[in-house]
Amino acid sequence: MSASPTITTERMSRVDTAWLRMDTDANLMMIVGVWLVEPTLSLADLRERVEGSLLKYDRFRQRVVEDAMGAHWVEDGSFDINDHVAAEDLPVARGQSPVEALKARVGELAATPLDPSRPLWELRLVEDLETGRSAIITRIHHCIGDGISLISVMLSITDGGKPPPVRKKRGAVGDEPDAEFDWFADALLKPVTELTIKAIGLYGDGMAKSVELMANPVQPLAGGMDVARAGYQLISDAAAMALMPDDSPTRLKGKATPGKRVAWGEPLPLEEVKAVGQAFGASINDILLTCVAGAIGEHLRAHGDDPSGKEIRAMVPVNLRPLDQAWKLGNRFGLVPLVLPVGIANPAERLGAVRARMNELKGGYQPVMAFALLAVAGLLIKPMQAALLNLFAKKATAVMTNVPGPREPLKFCGRTIKQTMFWVPASGDIGVGVSILSYAGGVQFGLITDDALCPDPDDIIARFQPEFDKLLYLSLMLPWGE
Repeated sequence: MSASPTITTERMSRVDTAWLRMDTDANLMMIVGVWLVEPTLSLADLRERVEGSLLKYDRFRQRVVEDAMGAHWVEDGSFDINDHVAAEDLPVARGQSPVEALKARVGELAATPLDPSRPLWELRLVEDLETGRSAIITRIHHCIGDGISLISVMLSITDGGKPPPVRKKRGAVGDEPDAEFDWFADALLKPVTELTIKAIGLYGDGMAKSVELMANPVQPLAGGMDVARAGYQLISDAAAMALMPDDSPTRLKGKATPGKRVAWGEPLPLEEVKAVGQAFGASINDILLTCVAGAIGEHLRAHGDDPSGKEIRAMVPVNLRPLDQAWKLGNRFGLVPLVLPVGIANPAERLGAVRARMNELKGGYQPVMAFALLAVAGLLIKPMQAALLNLFAKKATAVMTNVPGPREPLKFCGRTIKQTMFWVPASGDIGVGVSILSYAGGVQFGLITDDALCPDPDDIIARFQPEFDKLLYLSLMLPWGE
């Protein structure tokens, strides 16, 4: 009698478990993306590339099995590529363009759960979106990885992409808890010692490195003054997060519903954004966030709201891992609340307010504490987890992420990826997700909204270019340096 085959199993980290359990009817924890490729791509070619590249990552062959203690990654013995890479028939209604039909379909898919009995991802191919152009729609559950890690994975499957390094299997059933993934939950549940405080601050603004140091604190403690400063900052940030008032009421904030809509526009030229930033002595990020705040403010005004004097918060992910380890997948990011001054109509004044808000965030430990809260949330039963995570939702109107992409256009199966977009999920009752992605010399804005709170996200997208043009014109009026 032959022995039954061994099933590969790994314990899911507590943070990833928190993301797994964060799904609600109104907000599914999926990262959704679209690639527009030229010329057209066949389904056979797409499946061949996925089998030869994406499936080298174990996680994409594993399904999720939950139990009383959390969840495990379990190898899917009946894995079938046809279940995960499929053709998408895209009907185009009368008076609707193919791109408008694509946006509508992506919105539907953003509100449709993945099959929990299979690995939690899929690619859908619209082979003939337009003449000479195909679209690839990607859906990946957030428990598999965060934005930085999934960008790394998608880059690896393009032409010339590097496969993931061979890694040691971790967290098998019966093993000790995986310290690399669960170190922060343990640290948070223990008293905050000098070692903990010092480990966070060892590398200053190198937050990613401090995460690794917390996992393996090998450096000696420095002077007591450094420890005292770090401890003061940690306590101050904890108090600020606990006492933060709920966000300003606007038409974009309310009870989230299952319906979703997505939008994107044409990219802004990155060199122009850089030039405007240099003229104002501001960063590229400052310029882009000023455009986001302006576009949302103008949208509110156009719909009869007066945003004057109002600010809204966007929860912004902060990467907490070295970029060369993004291939490991999983979630390693924290969240910081960024205030967007949507009520300031003057673009130069708004830019100054954005810069001041960004400077307030520098040097703080809020992202690390947010990561810790997610780790703890992964230990709780779902109702308690929801109550904890809803604290974030009450403090914010939007989630927003800014991901740097390749400077040159990528090739995929010999075709060119002309445009790439992605949309981040929102938790609780947050109804707006803003995505900023730099790619091939351009900066791409994407928006996903709750269709009850914002049924026309294209209206906001259409306002990004005019808001940038205001800053561009003002920069040309500034005195030239010598």
